Amino acid sequence: MTLMKLYTLIPMMPLIASIVIGLFGRQLPKAFSHLIPFVLVLGSFLLSLYALYISYHGYVFNENLFRWMTVGQYDLNIGFMVDNLTALMMSVVTFVSLMVHIYTIEYMENDPGYSRFFSFISLFTFAMLMLVMSNNFLQLFFGWEAVGLVSYLLIGFWYKKPTAIHANMKAFLVNRVGDFGFLLGIALIMFYFGTLDYKEVFSRVDTLAGQEFMLVGSSVSLVTLISILLFIGAMGKSAQVPLHVWLPDSMEGPTPISALIHAATMVTAGIFLVTRVSPIVELSSTALSVILIVGSITALFMGILGIFQNDIKRVVAYSTLSQLGYMTIALGVSSYSLAMFHLFTHAFFKALLFLGAGSVIIGMHHDQNIMNMGNLKKYMPITWITFLLATLALVGMPLFSGFYSKESIIEAVKYSEIVGSSFAYFASVFGVFITSLYSFRLYFIVFHGEEMWRDKSVTRNHHDHGLNSNQSPHEPSWVVTIPLILLAIPSVLIGFFTIEPIINSSFLLKDIFILDSHLALSQVTEHFHGPINMALHALVTLPFWLMVLGFIVAYLLYYKNINFIKIPKVLKKVIDNKYGFDNFNEYILAPLTIRLGNVLWKYMDIKIIDNFFVNGSARTINLFSHITKKIQTGFISQYAFVMVIGLLIFISYFILGGKS
Repeated sequence: MTLMKLYTLIPMMPLIASIVIGLFGRQLPKAFSHLIPFVLVLGSFLLSLYALYISYHGYVFNENLFRWMTVGQYDLNIGFMVDNLTALMMSVVTFVSLMVHIYTIEYMENDPGYSRFFSFISLFTFAMLMLVMSNNFLQLFFGWEAVGLVSYLLIGFWYKKPTAIHANMKAFLVNRVGDFGFLLGIALIMFYFGTLDYKEVFSRVDTLAGQEFMLVGSSVSLVTLISILLFIGAMGKSAQVPLHVWLPDSMEGPTPISALIHAATMVTAGIFLVTRVSPIVELSSTALSVILIVGSITALFMGILGIFQNDIKRVVAYSTLSQLGYMTIALGVSSYSLAMFHLFTHAFFKALLFLGAGSVIIGMHHDQNIMNMGNLKKYMPITWITFLLATLALVGMPLFSGFYSKESIIEAVKYSEIVGSSFAYFASVFGVFITSLYSFRLYFIVFHGEEMWRDKSVTRNHHDHGLNSNQSPHEPSWVVTIPLILLAIPSVLIGFFTIEPIINSSFLLKDIFILDSHLALSQVTEHFHGPINMALHALVTLPFWLMVLGFIVAYLLYYKNINFIKIPKVLKKVIDNKYGFDNFNEYILAPLTIRLGNVLWKYMDIKIIDNFFVNGSARTINLFSHITKKIQTGFISQYAFVMVIGLLIFISYFILGGKS
């Protein structure tokens, strides 16, 4: 089998599964609805591992599959570029997707949309694979929009639930804002570079480094403008402030899709995009500072919101926002390989956290309020231990996977000299305390303490979610626990075994461009002396002790129930309103947009287009027809008279004209 056929097969297998189950899922036995996608996604994962093996040994594949269309002088192609960066993403996407497919078998067992859900998550996998495997911006945009579309379908999967419909529409609209900037960036690339092919664009970017672009009467660097527009697209998909508001509400979808969106697909697309276009972004220090500051704000302030959430999935969702901020910080200090390293480790422990939360939700009869839980470790031991391992990875416990990636990012920021790096260092270091606090708060409330579900004052009927007072939580079957165990292994070990090739070798660096003057990553490499020494050194660093402090505060507040912190009412109100982003969008931005639309509709659409151009043209033709109708009487004598008069005028013109 040729490599082209191999790489074509990887995204095609989940697409075939989606089509087959989507068309025939209801006619086939129920088992086929999960067996077909499972087998094909498993095949895609195994082939992705083979692709990673090939690329790791130095072979970069970059070929066009076919020409989609020719527009003037532009050839628009469909093709694949598989290097280490792509192969790493392919492996992460397909592995997490495979775990989600297995997990879904029990989680969605009694849902009437069982086959439809499997069709959607297979389609989601296909869309993300097409995004990361593309060798040009056109195909990247196709995968980008396909991911957005399928996320809309999955967030609103329970379409009879009003909050789900609101959430998927919110995600769709917010991402349209980001995608508009992304599309403008692609348009500028097309206009100035004359191609959308990655290799050709990146090879020509130096020639346009000094090009200026006139924007609202001011001169702006073309490279800066393109970089910021592309990053706006990344802000939408990777949920960076202020385009982050859709992500917490996406929890309205089923838990398996929350894991897939947050760990391996949609939200990682923006980080991958900026890493892929590093040859462009690197040439603009302004764009890098914008990326750094936005990531810092997201990492710090979204983490704070996680402390005050009581929905188990929303706590993990705000954790995702904060960790995406860390990845964006790494991009801003030109440490693209560290951003991808954190994306890589984060995929495993975040998928584990979400699937662990889903296991808790199953055990609690779909009650998601952590204040109704407590002491679940007694009843759900596998969920408890795997959730604890994921929590330790998230907070950055030395030797766990999250420690190596997050600690490396903090080190890179410390050595960076770019504008905004001081604030980014504060945000990333203090964010360690915040992460530890909300993570252990969730852990202690859910798995330790009083069994709040036994509270007999809470009465529920059979229509309500949650346990009755005479019921106990229960561990789900092996279909749920096997993915938890398989994800726990890399959550603990993957960072230890992969940090050396990430930092000390050119595994990702040969697919990324970094200016020699941007020294943050090289300083991290210089000070790295192996994973064991790195873990030992961490014991005397500020981030480690801030992580310990977060654990102690959470232990005292939520395990010992010693309430020694009082939050001012004003601050609590600000946090409850999520800094006012939703209120601003709902009460200011949306009404202004509607009002602007009404003005444009009233004056532009009705008065200018309809009344002047469309109806005006009709009235003009009608007036002309009335005039000509009076001339067309049907009497030959009148026609002869008009002809004679016309002839006389014609002759007189030539005679008088000849004399003059």
